[in-house]
Amino acid sequence: MPRPILATIHAGALRHNLERVRRSALESRVWAVVKANAYGHGIERVFDAFRGADGFALLDLAEAERVRALGWRGPVLLLEGVFEARDLELCSRLGLWHAVHCDAQIDMLAAHKTQVPHRVFLKMNSGMNRLGFPPERFRAAWTRLNALPQVDEISLMTHFSDADGPRGIAEALAAFERATQDLPGERSIANSAAVLRHAPETRIDWVRPGIVLYGGVPDFPEHDSAHWQLQPGMTLSTRLIGTQDLQPGATVGYGSHFVAEAPMTIGVAAVGYADGYPRHAPTGTPVLVDGVRTRLVGRVSMDMVTVDLTPLQAAGRPVGFGSEVTLWGRASNGDALLPIDEVARAAGTVGYELMCAVAPRVPVVLGD
Repeated sequence: MPRPILATIHAGALRHNLERVRRSALESRVWAVVKANAYGHGIERVFDAFRGADGFALLDLAEAERVRALGWRGPVLLLEGVFEARDLELCSRLGLWHAVHCDAQIDMLAAHKTQVPHRVFLKMNSGMNRLGFPPERFRAAWTRLNALPQVDEISLMTHFSDADGPRGIAEALAAFERATQDLPGERSIANSAAVLRHAPETRIDWVRPGIVLYGGVPDFPEHDSAHWQLQPGMTLSTRLIGTQDLQPGATVGYGSHFVAEAPMTIGVAAVGYADGYPRHAPTGTPVLVDGVRTRLVGRVSMDMVTVDLTPLQAAGRPVGFGSEVTLWGRASNGDALLPIDEVARAAGTVGYELMCAVAPRVPVVLGD
Protein backbone atom coordinates (compact mmCIF):
# COMPACT_ATOMS: atom_id res chain seq x y z
CA MET A 1 0.00 0.00 0.00
CA PRO A 2 1.41 3.46 -0.83
CA ARG A 3 2.10 6.02 1.85
CA PRO A 4 -1.22 7.74 2.62
CA ILE A 5 -0.27 11.34 1.79
CA LEU A 6 -2.25 12.84 -1.10
CA ALA A 7 -2.78 16.19 -2.82
CA THR A 8 -6.25 16.59 -4.32
CA ILE A 9 -6.95 19.28 -6.94
CA HIS A 10 -10.57 20.45 -6.86
CA ALA A 11 -11.67 21.26 -10.41
CA GLY A 12 -15.05 22.56 -9.29
CA ALA A 13 -13.42 25.01 -6.90
CA LEU A 14 -11.10 26.26 -9.64
CA ARG A 15 -14.07 26.92 -11.92
CA HIS A 16 -15.87 28.68 -9.09
CA ASN A 17 -12.88 30.94 -8.44
CA LEU A 18 -12.59 31.85 -12.12
CA GLU A 19 -16.26 32.81 -12.13
CA ARG A 20 -15.68 34.84 -8.97
CA VAL A 21 -13.01 36.80 -10.86
CA ARG A 22 -15.43 37.27 -13.75
CA ARG A 23 -17.94 38.87 -11.40
CA SER A 24 -15.34 41.45 -10.37
CA ALA A 25 -13.80 41.91 -13.79
CA LEU A 26 -17.13 42.30 -15.64
CA GLU A 27 -16.29 43.04 -19.28
CA SER A 28 -12.51 42.75 -18.87
CA ARG A 29 -10.87 39.75 -20.46
CA VAL A 30 -9.18 37.38 -18.04
CA TRP A 31 -5.72 35.88 -18.19
CA ALA A 32 -5.59 32.66 -16.16
CA VAL A 33 -2.08 32.81 -14.69
CA VAL A 34 -0.62 29.29 -14.67
CA LYS A 35 3.05 30.04 -14.00
CA ALA A 36 5.01 27.78 -11.65
CA ASN A 37 3.13 24.76 -13.00
CA ALA A 38 -0.20 26.43 -12.17
CA TYR A 39 0.98 27.40 -8.67
CA GLY A 40 1.87 23.79 -7.98
CA HIS A 41 -1.52 22.42 -9.07
CA GLY A 42 -0.34 21.18 -12.47
CA ILE A 43 -1.10 22.86 -15.79
CA GLU A 44 -2.69 19.72 -17.22
CA ARG A 45 -4.91 19.33 -14.14
CA VAL A 46 -6.24 22.90 -14.15
CA PHE A 47 -6.63 23.31 -17.90
CA ASP A 48 -10.24 22.19 -18.24
CA ALA A 49 -11.29 24.29 -15.26
CA PHE A 50 -9.62 27.40 -16.67
CA ARG A 51 -10.40 27.01 -20.35
CA GLY A 52 -13.24 29.48 -19.77
CA ALA A 53 -10.60 32.19 -19.41
CA ASP A 54 -9.68 34.39 -22.37
CA GLY A 55 -6.00 33.50 -22.29
CA PHE A 56 -3.26 31.79 -20.32
CA ALA A 57 -0.35 33.74 -18.83
CA LEU A 58 2.83 31.96 -17.78
CA LEU A 59 6.60 32.30 -17.59
CA ASP A 60 8.51 30.05 -19.92
CA LEU A 61 8.36 28.37 -23.27
CA ALA A 62 8.04 24.87 -21.85
CA GLU A 63 4.84 25.88 -20.05
CA ALA A 64 3.57 27.52 -23.23
CA GLU A 65 4.22 24.34 -25.20
CA ARG A 66 2.22 22.36 -22.65
CA VAL A 67 -0.75 24.71 -22.95
CA ARG A 68 -0.67 24.50 -26.75
CA ALA A 69 -0.35 20.70 -26.56
CA LEU A 70 -3.59 20.62 -24.58
CA GLY A 71 -5.35 22.15 -27.57
CA TRP A 72 -5.52 25.80 -26.52
CA ARG A 73 -5.59 28.04 -29.59
CA GLY A 74 -6.27 31.34 -27.86
CA PRO A 75 -3.83 33.91 -26.48
CA VAL A 76 -0.82 32.79 -24.46
CA LEU A 77 1.31 35.46 -22.78
CA LEU A 78 4.92 35.12 -21.58
CA LEU A 79 4.88 37.35 -18.51
CA GLU A 80 8.66 37.89 -18.44
CA GLY A 81 9.08 37.83 -22.19
CA VAL A 82 11.92 36.02 -23.94
CA PHE A 83 15.25 35.22 -22.33
CA GLU A 84 17.35 34.92 -25.48
CA ALA A 85 16.97 35.78 -29.17
CA ARG A 86 16.21 32.26 -30.36
CA ASP A 87 13.13 32.18 -28.12
CA LEU A 88 11.46 34.50 -30.63
CA GLU A 89 11.39 31.70 -33.20
CA LEU A 90 9.31 29.55 -30.88
CA CYS A 91 7.09 32.54 -30.08
CA SER A 92 6.38 32.80 -33.80
CA ARG A 93 5.75 29.08 -34.19
CA LEU A 94 3.46 28.81 -31.16
CA GLY A 95 1.77 32.17 -31.69
CA LEU A 96 2.81 33.52 -28.29
CA TRP A 97 2.39 37.06 -27.06
CA HIS A 98 5.25 38.24 -24.87
CA ALA A 99 6.19 40.99 -22.47
CA VAL A 100 8.94 43.46 -23.32
CA HIS A 101 10.47 44.99 -20.22
CA CYS A 102 14.02 46.03 -21.18
CA ASP A 103 16.16 47.36 -24.03
CA ALA A 104 17.80 43.95 -24.57
CA GLN A 105 14.45 42.46 -25.55
CA ILE A 106 13.83 45.29 -28.01
CA ASP A 107 17.30 44.65 -29.47
CA MET A 108 16.39 40.98 -29.94
CA LEU A 109 13.22 41.91 -31.79
CA ALA A 110 15.06 44.41 -33.99
CA ALA A 111 17.48 41.69 -35.12
CA HIS A 112 14.79 39.01 -35.48
CA LYS A 113 13.87 37.84 -38.97
CA THR A 114 10.21 36.92 -39.16
CA GLN A 115 7.32 37.04 -41.59
CA VAL A 116 4.76 37.22 -38.79
CA PRO A 117 5.00 40.35 -36.60
CA HIS A 118 4.84 39.82 -32.83
CA ARG A 119 2.17 40.92 -30.38
CA VAL A 120 3.99 42.40 -27.38
CA PHE A 121 3.07 43.76 -23.96
CA LEU A 122 5.31 46.70 -23.08
CA LYS A 123 5.84 46.74 -19.33
CA MET A 124 6.20 49.81 -17.15
CA ASN A 125 7.87 49.84 -13.74
CA SER A 126 5.32 51.74 -11.67
CA GLY A 127 7.09 51.23 -8.34
CA MET A 128 7.66 47.50 -7.91
CA ASN A 129 11.24 47.98 -9.16
CA ARG A 130 11.56 44.53 -10.60
CA LEU A 131 10.93 44.51 -14.35
CA GLY A 132 9.81 47.25 -16.69
CA PHE A 133 10.78 50.63 -18.09
CA PRO A 134 10.58 53.54 -15.66
CA PRO A 135 7.85 56.06 -16.49
CA GLU A 136 10.28 58.61 -17.92
CA ARG A 137 11.60 56.08 -20.45
CA PHE A 138 8.37 54.28 -21.27
CA ARG A 139 7.26 56.39 -24.21
CA ALA A 140 10.67 56.20 -25.83
CA ALA A 141 10.56 52.41 -25.56
CA TRP A 142 7.09 52.41 -27.11
CA THR A 143 8.29 54.63 -29.98
CA ARG A 144 11.21 52.33 -30.68
CA LEU A 145 9.00 49.22 -30.64
CA ASN A 146 6.37 50.87 -32.79
CA ALA A 147 8.97 51.53 -35.50
CA LEU A 148 9.94 47.87 -35.81
CA PRO A 149 8.42 45.84 -38.66
CA GLN A 150 8.84 42.80 -36.40
CA VAL A 151 6.20 44.19 -34.03
CA ASP A 152 2.49 44.19 -34.72
CA GLU A 153 0.29 45.36 -31.85
CA ILE A 154 1.70 46.87 -28.65
CA SER A 155 -0.27 46.43 -25.44
CA LEU A 156 0.64 48.20 -22.21
CA MET A 157 1.05 46.65 -18.78
CA THR A 158 2.31 47.18 -15.26
CA HIS A 159 2.27 45.33 -11.93
CA PHE A 160 1.20 46.75 -8.57
CA SER A 161 3.43 46.28 -5.54
CA ASP A 162 0.84 47.25 -2.91
CA ALA A 163 -2.59 46.32 -4.23
CA ASP A 164 -3.03 44.02 -1.22
CA GLY A 165 -2.24 46.58 1.48
CA PRO A 166 -2.99 50.02 2.87
CA ARG A 167 -0.67 51.86 0.49
CA GLY A 168 -2.89 50.79 -2.37
CA ILE A 169 -2.48 51.54 -6.05
CA ALA A 170 -3.25 55.26 -6.43
CA GLU A 171 0.35 56.42 -6.90
CA ALA A 172 1.32 53.58 -9.22
CA LEU A 173 -1.87 53.87 -11.25
CA ALA A 174 -1.37 57.62 -11.67
CA ALA A 175 2.20 57.04 -12.88
CA PHE A 176 1.00 54.45 -15.39
CA GLU A 177 -1.78 56.68 -16.67
CA ARG A 178 0.54 59.65 -17.12
CA ALA A 179 3.15 57.59 -18.98
CA THR A 180 0.61 55.93 -21.27
CA GLN A 181 -1.66 58.89 -21.93
CA ASP A 182 -2.79 58.97 -25.57
CA LEU A 183 -0.81 55.81 -26.44
CA PRO A 184 -2.88 53.25 -28.34
CA GLY A 185 -3.12 49.63 -27.26
CA GLU A 186 -4.88 47.45 -24.76
CA ARG A 187 -4.00 47.70 -21.08
CA SER A 188 -3.39 45.06 -18.39
CA ILE A 189 -2.70 46.20 -14.84
CA ALA A 190 -4.73 44.18 -12.32
CA ASN A 191 -3.27 41.27 -10.36
CA SER A 192 -5.38 39.21 -7.93
CA ALA A 193 -5.44 41.84 -5.20
CA ALA A 194 -6.31 44.61 -7.63
CA VAL A 195 -9.11 42.54 -9.15
CA LEU A 196 -10.70 42.05 -5.73
CA ARG A 197 -9.87 45.30 -3.96
CA HIS A 198 -9.55 47.97 -6.63
CA ALA A 199 -12.35 47.56 -9.11
CA PRO A 200 -13.56 49.48 -11.06
CA GLU A 201 -10.40 51.58 -11.56
CA THR A 202 -8.36 48.54 -12.64
CA ARG A 203 -11.19 46.96 -14.62
CA ILE A 204 -9.80 47.57 -18.10
CA ASP A 205 -8.95 45.44 -21.13
CA TRP A 206 -7.20 42.50 -19.41
CA VAL A 207 -6.92 41.36 -15.78
CA ARG A 208 -4.26 38.90 -14.59
CA PRO A 209 -5.53 36.86 -11.62
CA GLY A 210 -3.12 34.35 -10.15
CA ILE A 211 -3.40 33.21 -6.54
CA VAL A 212 -7.11 34.00 -6.34
CA LEU A 213 -7.86 31.37 -8.99
CA TYR A 214 -6.46 28.70 -6.67
CA GLY A 215 -8.41 29.88 -3.63
CA GLY A 216 -5.58 31.83 -2.00
CA VAL A 217 -6.35 35.22 -0.50
CA PRO A 218 -3.96 38.01 -1.57
CA ASP A 219 -4.78 40.27 1.39
CA PHE A 220 -4.99 37.68 4.18
CA PRO A 221 -5.44 38.15 7.15
CA GLU A 222 -7.30 41.41 6.53
CA HIS A 223 -9.78 39.31 4.56
CA ASP A 224 -10.26 35.57 4.32
CA SER A 225 -11.53 33.20 1.68
CA ALA A 226 -15.10 33.40 2.96
CA HIS A 227 -15.06 37.19 2.59
CA TRP A 228 -14.00 36.95 -1.05
CA GLN A 229 -16.16 33.87 -1.70
CA LEU A 230 -13.23 31.69 -2.76
CA GLN A 231 -12.86 27.93 -2.53
CA PRO A 232 -9.64 25.93 -1.98
CA GLY A 233 -8.20 24.54 -5.18
CA MET A 234 -5.98 22.05 -3.36
CA THR A 235 -6.26 19.79 -0.34
CA LEU A 236 -3.17 18.21 1.18
CA SER A 237 -4.14 15.26 3.35
CA THR A 238 -2.64 12.21 5.01
CA ARG A 239 -3.44 9.81 7.85
CA LEU A 240 -2.28 9.01 11.34
CA ILE A 241 0.21 6.17 11.41
CA GLY A 242 0.60 6.03 15.19
CA THR A 243 -0.26 7.55 18.56
CA GLN A 244 1.66 8.18 21.79
CA ASP A 245 0.34 8.77 25.31
CA LEU A 246 2.36 11.41 27.15
CA GLN A 247 2.73 12.22 30.81
CA PRO A 248 3.53 15.72 32.12
CA GLY A 249 7.10 16.63 31.31
CA ALA A 250 7.38 14.30 28.29
CA THR A 251 8.84 15.90 25.21
CA VAL A 252 8.08 15.54 21.52
CA GLY A 253 10.31 15.55 18.46
CA TYR A 254 13.81 16.68 17.63
CA GLY A 255 15.21 19.17 20.10
CA SER A 256 12.44 18.40 22.63
CA HIS A 257 10.88 21.78 21.89
CA PHE A 258 7.42 20.71 22.99
CA VAL A 259 6.90 19.66 26.61
CA ALA A 260 3.58 18.19 27.75
CA GLU A 261 2.07 20.14 30.63
CA ALA A 262 -0.59 17.52 31.37
CA PRO A 263 -1.43 13.96 30.32
CA MET A 264 -2.23 13.98 26.61
CA THR A 265 -2.31 11.84 23.49
CA ILE A 266 -0.59 12.85 20.29
CA GLY A 267 -0.96 11.45 16.80
CA VAL A 268 1.84 10.86 14.32
CA ALA A 269 0.91 11.83 10.75
CA ALA A 270 2.64 10.73 7.55
CA VAL A 271 3.79 14.08 6.20
CA GLY A 272 6.98 16.08 6.60
CA TYR A 273 9.22 18.65 5.02
CA ALA A 274 10.30 16.17 2.32
CA ASP A 275 6.67 16.36 1.14
CA GLY A 276 6.77 20.15 1.02
CA TYR A 277 5.16 20.80 4.39
CA PRO A 278 7.05 23.73 5.93
CA ARG A 279 9.74 22.62 8.38
CA HIS A 280 9.48 25.95 10.17
CA ALA A 281 5.78 25.43 11.04
CA PRO A 282 5.74 25.83 14.83
CA THR A 283 3.72 24.23 17.60
CA GLY A 284 0.21 25.64 17.27
CA THR A 285 0.01 25.50 13.48
CA PRO A 286 -3.59 24.49 12.72
CA VAL A 287 -4.44 21.06 11.35
CA LEU A 288 -7.64 19.01 11.03
CA VAL A 289 -7.95 15.44 12.31
CA ASP A 290 -11.14 13.74 11.11
CA GLY A 291 -12.45 17.24 10.43
CA VAL A 292 -11.76 18.53 13.97
CA ARG A 293 -9.40 21.49 14.28
CA THR A 294 -6.34 20.91 16.43
CA ARG A 295 -2.66 21.86 16.35
CA LEU A 296 0.81 20.73 15.46
CA VAL A 297 3.13 19.96 18.40
CA GLY A 298 6.91 19.72 18.22
CA ARG A 299 9.18 20.06 15.23
CA VAL A 300 8.29 18.98 11.72
CA SER A 301 10.43 16.00 10.69
CA MET A 302 11.39 14.87 7.20
CA ASP A 303 8.51 12.37 6.94
CA MET A 304 6.31 12.94 10.01
CA VAL A 305 4.54 15.53 12.11
CA THR A 306 2.89 15.15 15.48
CA VAL A 307 -0.52 16.56 16.36
CA ASP A 308 -2.46 17.15 19.56
CA LEU A 309 -5.44 14.81 19.84
CA THR A 310 -6.89 16.48 22.96
CA PRO A 311 -9.75 18.28 21.11
CA LEU A 312 -10.95 15.01 19.61
CA GLN A 313 -10.83 13.18 22.92
CA ALA A 314 -12.70 16.05 24.58
CA ALA A 315 -15.41 15.69 21.93
CA GLY A 316 -15.58 11.94 22.47
CA ARG A 317 -14.37 11.26 18.93
CA PRO A 318 -12.64 7.92 18.36
CA VAL A 319 -9.29 8.53 16.71
CA GLY A 320 -6.23 6.44 16.00
CA PHE A 321 -4.36 4.65 13.26
CA GLY A 322 -5.80 5.63 9.86
CA SER A 323 -7.62 8.77 11.00
CA GLU A 324 -7.65 11.47 8.32
CA VAL A 325 -5.34 14.47 8.72
CA THR A 326 -5.94 17.57 6.61
CA LEU A 327 -2.91 19.84 6.37
CA TRP A 328 -4.81 22.41 4.32
CA GLY A 329 -7.96 22.42 2.25
CA ARG A 330 -11.21 20.57 2.84
CA ALA A 331 -11.74 17.50 5.01
CA SER A 332 -13.27 14.52 3.23
CA ASN A 333 -16.56 14.96 5.08
CA GLY A 334 -16.93 18.20 3.10
CA ASP A 335 -17.82 20.32 6.11
CA ALA A 336 -14.54 21.28 7.78
CA LEU A 337 -12.20 23.68 5.98
CA LEU A 338 -8.64 24.72 6.78
CA PRO A 339 -7.58 27.62 4.54
CA ILE A 340 -4.03 27.36 3.27
CA ASP A 341 -3.47 30.99 4.25
CA GLU A 342 -3.97 30.17 7.93
CA VAL A 343 -1.33 27.45 7.79
CA ALA A 344 1.04 29.72 5.89
CA ARG A 345 0.64 32.56 8.36
CA ALA A 346 1.38 30.26 11.30
CA ALA A 347 4.53 29.11 9.47
CA GLY A 348 5.62 32.66 8.69
CA THR A 349 5.13 32.39 4.94
CA VAL A 350 2.39 32.77 2.31
CA GLY A 351 0.00 30.33 0.71
CA TYR A 352 1.71 30.78 -2.66
CA GLU A 353 4.85 29.10 -1.31
CA LEU A 354 3.00 26.15 0.21
CA MET A 355 1.14 25.46 -3.04
CA CYS A 356 4.32 25.58 -5.10
CA ALA A 357 6.36 23.57 -2.60
CA VAL A 358 4.40 20.30 -2.66
CA ALA A 359 7.09 17.73 -3.43
CA PRO A 360 7.14 15.44 -6.47
CA ARG A 361 6.88 12.37 -4.23
CA VAL A 362 3.37 13.40 -3.17
CA PRO A 363 0.71 11.68 -5.32
CA VAL A 364 -1.74 14.14 -6.91
CA VAL A 365 -5.28 13.36 -8.03
CA LEU A 366 -7.88 15.47 -9.80
CA GLY A 367 -11.11 15.66 -7.88
CA ASP A 368 -14.42 17.40 -8.39
